Order: sequence, then structure tokens, then C-alpha cells
Amino acid sequence: MNLEEKLEILADSAKYDVACTSSGVDRAGQHGKLGSCRAAGICHAFTPDGRCVSLLKVLYSNACCYDCSYCVNRRSNDRPRASFTPRELADLTIGFYKRNYIEGLFLSSAVIQSPDRTMELMIRALRILREEYGFNGYIHAKTIPGADPMLVQQLGLLADRLSVNIELPSEVSLNQLAPDKKKASILRPMKQIAVQNAQSKRELAVYRHAPAFAPAGQSTQMIIGATPENDRHIMDLTEALYKKYTLKRVFYSAYLPVVEDSRLPALQTKPPLLREHRLYQADWLLRYYHFSARELLTEEEPNFDPYLDPKCTWALRHPAFFPVEVNTADRAALLRVPGIGPKSADRILQARRVQHLGMPELKQIGVVLKRAQYFITCSGRAPCHGTRAEIAAALLDPKAFSVGVQQMSLDDFIVKPLPFAAPELHKLTENGMAAGKAARLLKEEALQCVTRRM
Repeated sequence: MNLEEKLEILADSAKYDVACTSSGVDRAGQHGKLGSCRAAGICHAFTPDGRCVSLLKVLYSNACCYDCSYCVNRRSNDRPRASFTPRELADLTIGFYKRNYIEGLFLSSAVIQSPDRTMELMIRALRILREEYGFNGYIHAKTIPGADPMLVQQLGLLADRLSVNIELPSEVSLNQLAPDKKKASILRPMKQIAVQNAQSKRELAVYRHAPAFAPAGQSTQMIIGATPENDRHIMDLTEALYKKYTLKRVFYSAYLPVVEDSRLPALQTKPPLLREHRLYQADWLLRYYHFSARELLTEEEPNFDPYLDPKCTWALRHPAFFPVEVNTADRAALLRVPGIGPKSADRILQARRVQHLGMPELKQIGVVLKRAQYFITCSGRAPCHGTRAEIAAALLDPKAFSVGVQQMSLDDFIVKPLPFAAPELHKLTENGMAAGKAARLLKEEALQCVTRRM
């Protein structure tokens, strides 16, 4: 098998790993070395939402000795297998970099023989890149659960960011679908990375030439929709991971059925893209809006509303919190208002030092007034008094009712729900209803439902 054939197989096998993240590391170019790294810019692989990432995203090998039921690369699945050598992977990365195809490398791997063996091979490849070729660009490497801590340390000194995939949201699901993986073997390297990263930062504060250990921190990924855990369970786990292991990001990957298994959703099941979107919105609220997981979901409502974003759902549950006076409220209160984000909250705090703010000023600042106008006052006056139906219409997420035109041939077009539309919309169209009519009907029902809740 030649290098091009290997690349085709291993790049395709890596598409299920989420890597849409900026590097988080600033590193200037150095004489005698290749490349540099910008904290905000590493993101020509394309993500499902259309973003462009200039990383070579590839597996070292897809010849896995594990048999995880949900994985396309599992041992029992009949598919083409390939593995790079350390030299091949390093030469490929440098070749792509010199052609200006990439700015960095995202490297993961199936488990070859054992976690230790896999990590040794990945470390050899990265060592050739860093030490022999002097590659100074961004590297994100996946840590293999169960590997020796010394290997994790060596990998962290070569990579900018490490990640340990937690895969499934509960130990029960992990034992059932991935018997070769254990919860302890996943959490142990997470803890090690968090401790060594913090220690490295302290050493760098004293001596700037100290070796940096995973300076961009660590992340993880969870598969959503393969197992029965509800959104409340997932958000509780996410919050705990952020607090305990100081993760930079938790990625959520909607399960795409790729193997037939009675314990998993059927092959024709659509990936829960809207649910994934809601989880990312809630994750943002945890990290930047200072919400807690238990504020967003309750025992009575353990899953996110498909028709409202999590912040709007919280606002409807807490009418006593509103209205918020924009000229006197603190930042925490402003962040609870639908339509006001961290940037607009900071601009409000700055602008009101010199003037009283009204609707024109809020519009200039960037507040989404379509939503915010029903939850605020400006110098004691409510800018808008809407009916419950008007407020509900302003809060509904249009993404849930999205339809688009698909071209079947030169003169044949069909209107279909977009992939991230609400599951009910897909069901209605599968049962024979026209997509446009189904979207209108579903939106009317959602509007009535939200209005009754207010």
C-alpha cells in the first residue's frame, strides 16, 4: 500500500474525531525551525457547520485491537486497514506544511496491540517532527486511555493540546458497548494532564525556558445519541469535568450509525444534530454565562427543548427575575437576558458610565432586541409590551424548522428538512407531508405550546 492509499483510508477514519478548535497557543517563528502558532487561528478541514480548519486530521492507524460497538474502526468490522510508520507521518505533515496546505496536525489513532505500543509510535512521529524537522506549528494529539503515565508525559511535552475521549456519558454504557475501555483508565490521564499542565504553568512563570507541557490544555469528546442518557446527565458530567480537570472544551458528537448492532440505534436513524446543537449552546452557558447545569435542566424536564435555546427556556421558567434594568443591573444579571451576550454586556457596562441607555444605544451595542426587548427596562420604562404569543414567536429557534431545496436533477427540485431541523419535522416529511407545510404546522404547534408555558 502506497502513502496516498494510506492517507485516503486514515483521513477518512479520522472524520469522527471532533477537532474544530483554535490552538490557544501563541508561538512565534524561530530561526532554523518550520512554522509558528497563533492562539486564535488554527481552525482546511471542514466541519459540519461550514468552518474551515487548517489541520491535517488523520489517524496513525485504524487497525484497532478493541471492539467498541459504536466505532467504525472496531476489530470485528470488515473495512480496509492501514497504518503509517513514524517517518511516513512526519514526512507527510512536513510536505503538506511546505505546500501551505496546513498549519498544524491533529493526530489520533486506533489502539495497535496495546495503548503503550500506540503511544510509543505516536511519540516517535511527533519527535521526528519537533526535533529532526524543527516543526514549530500546532499539534493536537489524542492520548490513549490506559497508557503508561510516562508516555503521557512525553506526549504532552511534544504536543500543544492533548485530549482523552470519554466517549460515552456513563460507566454503564461504556461497560456495555466498549468492554475494553474502563472509566478509571480514561479519568487517570485526564487528572495527570491537569496536574502537569498547572505545574508547567507555574514553572514557566519562574523560568520562561522551562519545558511547556500541553500549553493549550486538554479537551474531550462525548458521543451523543448512541446510549439512553438524558441531557441533564450529560450536562452534570460536563460541569464536573470542567471543574475537576480544568478542560478547555468538551466536544459533543451526534452519533452517526455506521455499524449494525442491536444495542445501538438502527442504521437509518438520523444523527441528533439539533440535540448536539443544544448541548453546545448549554456548554457555552456554563463556560461564559456562569450558569450551572442544574439551573438549565430539572428532574421534571431532563432534556432540552428542541424549539427553544437553553437560555430562553431558563428565562421562561423564571419570570420573577425579569425585567432587568440595563442602566443599573450587574454583569451577571445582564447575562441572563435573552439577546445579551458577554460582549454586549461588557459594552453596556462601559457605555452607561457616560450616558443612560435606551433602545437606539442598545441596538448600536449589538443587543438582539428582537428577544431582549421583552425582558428589560431602560431607565424604568419597558421598551415593549408584547402578548404571550408575540414573545413566544420571538423566542422560537428558527433552526428547528429549517427546510432547504435539494436539486435531484437539472429540472427536478425537492424541498426537504435540513439535517439539523427538529426530529418531528423529519418524521412528518417521512410520513408523506410536504416539508414546507410540515414546518409551518410544527411551528404553529410549538408556538401554542410555548405560549401555554408562559
